[in-house]
Amino acid sequence: MSHVAGCEESVLSEHLQVRLGGYAPADSSHGRALDRIAAELRASLGGQVTVDIDYNILDSGRPVQALLEDVENGVTTVCFFSTAYIADRVPQLGIIDLPFLFRSLKDAHTALDGRLGAALSRATAAATNLVPLGYWDNGFRHLSNRTRPVRAPQDCRGLRIRLQPNWAHEAFFTALGAEPVCNDLREGIAMLLSGELDAQENPFANFVAYGIHTVHPHVSLTGHIYGARGIYGSAPVLDGWPADARDALQAAVNAAIGQQRDDAAQGERDLRSELEDRGLHILALSEDEMAAFRTVAQPVLQRARSEFDDELWALLEGSRT
Repeated sequence: MSHVAGCEESVLSEHLQVRLGGYAPADSSHGRALDRIAAELRASLGGQVTVDIDYNILDSGRPVQALLEDVENGVTTVCFFSTAYIADRVPQLGIIDLPFLFRSLKDAHTALDGRLGAALSRATAAATNLVPLGYWDNGFRHLSNRTRPVRAPQDCRGLRIRLQPNWAHEAFFTALGAEPVCNDLREGIAMLLSGELDAQENPFANFVAYGIHTVHPHVSLTGHIYGARGIYGSAPVLDGWPADARDALQAAVNAAIGQQRDDAAQGERDLRSELEDRGLHILALSEDEMAAFRTVAQPVLQRARSEFDDELWALLEGSRT
């Protein structure tokens, strides 16, 4: 895991006000992981720290991007945030969002906890006012829509689909024949619920948390893209912390990483079962059907070879040995 950089060891001599933020319900794997960070900080720092949590910025009517701005400006101390939303500022992060890049959760974790993750964290720290502390799961993304079953690329033709702002996502779905609409999460949810958009792609946790399961009866288990959510600290805030406090924060985040990943994986299994019981049509695609989607993704992956430098590809390949 990444470690918070700072000055030499010092003793915590002043009371710390810590604010944790996110954009998921309190009872989600991400919300519970924020609780874990808070509990670990209180246990290690005792009365020297006060921790407040704003679980879901969407509840206050603010866009998701405002959360990241709060962290960079020092209003919020730590948040989780999808790496896809930051790739416009840190292009190296875009490698995570390539279709069919990771074969399993274990594959993704090995890469992000190793040298690839460390390189991405260094790039993020250099380009932003964020201190990367580690990576949580946002699961594998599956395709849902309101109109028809999707078993093959041609079934995507004409679907207006909400996507995160990310060139690889957009290129992949354009190649499938869909019509991408890239926007902020809050706007995207409203357009999906109103019927202005036909489709979206998310893990089950987000599919349910955003209420899309109430309007989309069709889900195809494409698992086409893995989603990572970085845990980011505020550089202006953490630069002023003594070393023992920074170490306590990193230890708290490390404890939350294992919990969140286990919690998220179990949650995906439970939600799939619950949605099937509710009558949603969840399609498990055959190997041949999945191969057709992977074939469509090949030009995106070929373009990515020139988008990302050889070092990143070497670090990715090295994580698989």
